[in-house]
Amino acid sequence: MQVQWISEGDLFANSYIYGSVLVDAGVTPMAVRPYKDAIDTIVLTHCHFDHTAHIKEIAHMCNARVAIHRNDATGLLDEMRCLSMHFGARPPGIVPDIMLAEGDTIGTLRVLHTPGHTPGSICLYAEKDRVLISGDTVFTDGGFGRYDFFGGSRADLTRSLDRLTGFDVEELYPGHGMPVDCGGSRHIAAARDLIKSGYG
Repeated sequence: MQVQWISEGDLFANSYIYGSVLVDAGVTPMAVRPYKDAIDTIVLTHCHFDHTAHIKEIAHMCNARVAIHRNDATGLLDEMRCLSMHFGARPPGIVPDIMLAEGDTIGTLRVLHTPGHTPGSICLYAEKDRVLISGDTVFTDGGFGRYDFFGGSRADLTRSLDRLTGFDVEELYPGHGMPVDCGGSRHIAAARDLIKSGYG
């Protein structure tokens, strides 16, 4: 199954469409509009505003359910947790339809709880296609998300990266930066090695 990448530059996060699932909603509704009839669920990888800014409008436009890990759900209402004040904005102000937990499935995507960047950060894994949509847990340059915001934890992020190295990942779709369509596991291993080296 092909992943559709929706990007609007450096300020806000990447969004992706996989099957009938839109992952993250920082991009504008106009960017999502061409795909609106195909989307029935929006999964947020975590609660930060650059990933959630337009969730209310996009969910309404697509008539889609909104899903987020239970540990980040309050961040959709709380400016300290979602960092909306860094963008001169208010929180999205939406209550999710689905509270996610480790091992849940949305379509063919499996929820992996990968805390560290936030308490409720998740990745989404499609085993058959060897696809990982990683939010801000891990990036394709061998980097990883910040852990110095509210609820972040270097120890948790290290454990999450350790865990992700156990998955067979070919295609890696991060919350920021360029996706890669091959060798995703190498990028994850590089991030794990970097954080264990004491970097950051």
